[in-house]
Amino acid sequence: MSDFEDLLALQELDTTIDQLRHRLESLPERGEQARIERELEVLAVTTAAVEERREVVRREQKRHEDEVATIEAKVDHVRHQLYDSGITSAKEAADLQADLDSLVRRQRDLEDLVIEQMELAEPIDEELGALAVQRAGIDAALADATAALRAAAGAVGDELEAAEGRRPAIADAVPTDVMKNYAVMRSRLGGIAVARLVGSRCDGCHLTIPSAELEAIKKAPATSTVYCPECTRILVR
Repeated sequence: MSDFEDLLALQELDTTIDQLRHRLESLPERGEQARIERELEVLAVTTAAVEERREVVRREQKRHEDEVATIEAKVDHVRHQLYDSGITSAKEAADLQADLDSLVRRQRDLEDLVIEQMELAEPIDEELGALAVQRAGIDAALADATAALRAAAGAVGDELEAAEGRRPAIADAVPTDVMKNYAVMRSRLGGIAVARLVGSRCDGCHLTIPSAELEAIKKAPATSTVYCPECTRILVR
């Protein structure tokens, strides 16, 4: 095999490697996984907003419960003064009874506020429960998508690894100067630097080479590098 046949074989292998890498990056399973991950992100934002509403209710309920506890302690204290301290003054007893009645009313009002917050919490808790169920479903879908991607990527990855494993032996057969030129042209020409001359047509750009230029290409020494006058790719004769 000539140097240029080796170069063409390398080009064909590099094209295969490029295609496999593109397939690996653009697997439909990868897109499905990304779509589900976006769903999770949207759901997380929604859940965070609902959890914040729930936290506002929780804090308000806790504030009222703390006030109830404070009032209960005061009620116990006043009851002790009224019934267990042995007071004999009717006025003092009346004042304590008035304080006790006021505290009990306040306690009942606060307990009503606690119940009100509990009622406000119920639909929010139901909403959070529904979101949790939705999250579980999306998590399961993501697990399936990830498994599918892993399987698909594994199959393409095996092909890619095998192709990359064949490259060194083929590349080593190409002279260093030709390889350097090939690398530069691959970068400049979108990955395809070498094409076969098929009759009067370049198999890279698929254009017919003018007869005068075609004649010059055919007369060039077999060891010289010739280029397509239309696309500038290296031609293998």
